[in-house]
Amino acid sequence: MAGARAAETSSSRAAKIAIIAAMGSPRQYLVASLLLSVLMILAAAVSPARGTESEADLLARLRRESDPVRKAKIEIRLSRLKLSQAMTACGKGDFEATNELLAAYLERIKSAWATLKASGRQASKKPAGFKDLDIALREDSRYLEDLRHRVPYMARTPVEKVAEEVEVLRSEVLKALFPTEPPRKTGDAPVRRAGPNFWMRII
Repeated sequence: MAGARAAETSSSRAAKIAIIAAMGSPRQYLVASLLLSVLMILAAAVSPARGTESEADLLARLRRESDPVRKAKIEIRLSRLKLSQAMTACGKGDFEATNELLAAYLERIKSAWATLKASGRQASKKPAGFKDLDIALREDSRYLEDLRHRVPYMARTPVEKVAEEVEVLRSEVLKALFPTEPPRKTGDAPVRRAGPNFWMRII
């Protein structure tokens, strides 16, 4: 917030300079305009990025949210935040923290799936939330594969277990999105379709 206020102050000062310069010579006006443009670019660079939320912000939203789809989407974002933190920890060589963060990631992504299942929505007809989860799981699988190659061989087991559970979870999501026809019960007569032989018998 302090950075944003500083950026706004700088922009305001530059605007004043531009106004003053406008009453002077054309050369002064041009210099002031260039200064204003530079300061506006710097202000945009130091201002917080729009749409970015901290873990605390997301958790607060999650507690307030009652809609299952929006709630699941927040949980997906939280899970991916944990995965990102796990990759950062791995880069620092802190494999114990990596495993703890991966466990937190898995718990959160499973919670998103549980939220969607409990909503009673039919994924094949109302895919909102389910598709988001499928996309996240597909991308996360690639990140986990990359992470597996970055950790020492003797420390790969926890990463591999998480990757396996993610694949199982994605399989369940895909089955919900693209359900197959229900299997025919034993003893049911096969459906007879009218074909060429049928019409020949009528003739």
